[in-house]
Amino acid sequence: MTTTKLRLSLQTRMIVLFTFVIILIIGSMGAVFASIIGSSIEEQLGKKALSVAKIVANDPELRNAFATEDPSALIQPIAENIRRQTEAEFVVVGNREGIRYAHPLPDRIGKEMVGGDNEQGLLYGQSYISKAVGSLGPSLRGKVPIKNDNGDVIGIVSVGFLLEDIESAIGAYQEKVVLIIILALVFGVVGAIGVSRYLKRVILGLEPEEIAALYIQRNAVLESVREGIVAIDRNNKVTMMNKAAIRILELPNEDYHRKEITEVLPDSRMPDVLETGEHQLDRETILVGKEIIVNRIPMRLGDKIVGVVSSFRPKSEIDKLVSELSQTRRYAEVLRAQTHEFHNLLYTISGLLQLGSIQEAVELITSETSAQQEMMLFLAKKIPDPLIGALLVGMHNRAKELKIQFQINQDSSLKSLPPTINRQQVIVLLGTLIQNALEAVNEAAVERKVVECYLSDTEAEILFEVEDSGPGVPENLREVIFQDGFSTKPGEHRGLGLAKVQGIIQEMKGYILVGESEWGGALFTVSLPKERRDLGAEGGSADRGR
Repeated sequence: MTTTKLRLSLQTRMIVLFTFVIILIIGSMGAVFASIIGSSIEEQLGKKALSVAKIVANDPELRNAFATEDPSALIQPIAENIRRQTEAEFVVVGNREGIRYAHPLPDRIGKEMVGGDNEQGLLYGQSYISKAVGSLGPSLRGKVPIKNDNGDVIGIVSVGFLLEDIESAIGAYQEKVVLIIILALVFGVVGAIGVSRYLKRVILGLEPEEIAALYIQRNAVLESVREGIVAIDRNNKVTMMNKAAIRILELPNEDYHRKEITEVLPDSRMPDVLETGEHQLDRETILVGKEIIVNRIPMRLGDKIVGVVSSFRPKSEIDKLVSELSQTRRYAEVLRAQTHEFHNLLYTISGLLQLGSIQEAVELITSETSAQQEMMLFLAKKIPDPLIGALLVGMHNRAKELKIQFQINQDSSLKSLPPTINRQQVIVLLGTLIQNALEAVNEAAVERKVVECYLSDTEAEILFEVEDSGPGVPENLREVIFQDGFSTKPGEHRGLGLAKVQGIIQEMKGYILVGESEWGGALFTVSLPKERRDLGAEGGSADRGR
């Protein structure tokens, strides 16, 4: 039996945390508020009792009544009238000995005042507030001495409110405070749920542990790739730049986080993508003297563009990979064609031998060997470059397999390619033109199927010519065949070869012409200057910046 560890979700944890904090804050505030209310009510009632007591003590009629034979008959009505008006619990008036002249309960008049808190007023003539247990129970009292015209103390007034009534009033206020606390708690919990749902939505439903794991994985991935990667936010601030980007751009090894992208790369195109939302893929540009292939893609959150990420790599590295792939492909094609051709040759020789035609078998072997040797000697002498030589051998074998006559013009001569011309691009260019010619001738209904290649090396340029006996290219199509995706052949993923050829030629500052060959097919003439101008010097042609 397996057990799983109970783990609360981020939303549940936030609700519990918010609720706890709200209860702690509101509970503390409620307790303080209730205490303040209780103290305030008690203080106000004490001041009120003292104030009423002063009014009673300063009443001339009441003071004069002390000199009469029956003071209580005059003082009781005055005290009761004031008690009812002020809503005090009691107004008690006593003489200097503490004998009552007025009391809410008439049967207690003439008896001694209870509480033991008259000394301060009767002996020292002071007004004060006290708490004591009287005949009506515990109470809060205001005590004021009564003085005659000479300033002598002749009695005392005690005005009070029962503590039970005070506590009842405080309790009523505290109930309101508790109600407010409960309402605030309900609103707080609802608010916590709303905030937690918002945060959950913003962080795409991930838990904190998952976010931390993704952050670690993201850093590991960014530093493991060989491509340079730079990202900016909606304010054009750099949010991420990996070490490969710093190395490729030859920047100082420092922290670029939160720096303006234009401060790091003044010619950057990333702010343009931030505004337009355009995907810029496989753009060639010149940076720090290097040819760079760059991709710029906007980052979206819903319908809003929140940033841009750019990945880039030196074109030389991509060219190296293309070269290796192209060479492998060419070698595989050569081996496949040779294997197929030799199988057919062996079957033919075997048949001749079985038929007893030994002389014909010997002549066939001799002709095949001599033809192969002649071609190898010609290539070694006139076209010593091993890559171009291997391409031509492969195309020759492919043509034999298709029953097409592939010939290299005997006037051809290509000693070496200058450093300004990329050999891998030349292989792609020449291979595409010959392959297209072979396909055109193979599909054409012509009596003689021929493809001829001419290579020339002059002081100023490298010249290639590929012509065939196929259907040719109509004049009205000679301008559009180089457009990306255009093709006269059925099927998908067509029309990429000639567009790539034109791109290579334009990059090398050369030109390509389309005409008619002497066999009625197409003639492609390519010229590549040996001295190339810097790509970055052509004002509008280079895609500058990141």
